[in-house]
Amino acid sequence: MAFDESTVRRMMTRDLLETLIRIALVLVLAIACIRIVTPFANLIIWATILAIALAPMTGSLAGRLGGRRGLAAGIVVVVGLLLIGVPTVFLSISFIEHLTSVLGDVKDGSLGIAPPPAAVTDWPVIGKTLYSAWDEAATNLPQFAQDHHQALADWSRRALSSLAGSAVGILMFLISIIIAGVMLAYANQADQAFGRIFVRFLDPVRGLRVKALAIATVRSVAGGVIGVAFIQALLLGIGFLLAGVPAAGLLALVVFLRAIIQIPALIVTLPVVVYLWTGGDGSTVSNIVFTVYILLGGLSDNILKPLLLGRGVEAPMIIVLLGAIGGMITGGLIGLFVGGVVLAVGYQLFMEWVGSGEANAKEAATDVRASVEGND
Repeated sequence: MAFDESTVRRMMTRDLLETLIRIALVLVLAIACIRIVTPFANLIIWATILAIALAPMTGSLAGRLGGRRGLAAGIVVVVGLLLIGVPTVFLSISFIEHLTSVLGDVKDGSLGIAPPPAAVTDWPVIGKTLYSAWDEAATNLPQFAQDHHQALADWSRRALSSLAGSAVGILMFLISIIIAGVMLAYANQADQAFGRIFVRFLDPVRGLRVKALAIATVRSVAGGVIGVAFIQALLLGIGFLLAGVPAAGLLALVVFLRAIIQIPALIVTLPVVVYLWTGGDGSTVSNIVFTVYILLGGLSDNILKPLLLGRGVEAPMIIVLLGAIGGMITGGLIGLFVGGVVLAVGYQLFMEWVGSGEANAKEAATDVRASVEGND
């Protein structure tokens, strides 16, 4: 059956129009889905990270429970909520009670600050300035507050904003644990689904390798973050206990939670150091020793992270570390995991591409050599 040129053009135009309409409909559907999911993106990403990190523990527990994975996932969720939620509630209550007590002392005019020790003036860089401000506050606190009203107000706003952000972050983390529990209960189906997605975008061999690399990277970063948090909390907890700091165990728990959500250790270590020099019973020598120990303990995560991150991953440790740090700078705590995965996968794909180029070059050189030898 023959078609004239005008008929062919109309058919091509109609096919092109139908194709464009289908593409537009797919784009509209994709944009709608993205907009619907966007408010829950952080929760879903966090839940996925937790599910990947906790999957080996859940699988081991399910084996001991006769293969009941749902029960194992429920136990993991309950334990996680208790370990993080209960201390958070007690810390919040304790903080509110302490804040109420301080506000009451301010109203009564009974709030006072102990004078600074003379050794403060010997501290490098900030010693004299700190001693002067501290002595002024201890001598006449109302006048000091009036003279530095704006600075104190700005500091209070930043502190409250930081506390509010931390509270929201912890709440999101608790909700993510619950969602992760659902994912863990259906881990086998989820693993197969992710495998099909990776295979569809790449190929059967490379897709499964990239999936395994992504899972290993997430578990490595999670283990590094939690491991660093535990070690740092243990080091500082021992220091707090030996220095005679009140509620040393509770402060160590605060350090652990702070390290998980990547808040600087200074918010815990600096108040403790101030307490040692103002309210502690130790000598000047012991205060210096414990001050150095506590400050070094607060900075220990900078040494521990490079040692623990990247274990069990095909990509070099420096790649995982750079990805984790860069991701945290650009995307916060979630970026810590996403950055590590993206850079590790990108590195692996790039090196495979480089390797394939070298293989092609060697094959071409072999063909050329064989051709020359044949001509000879």
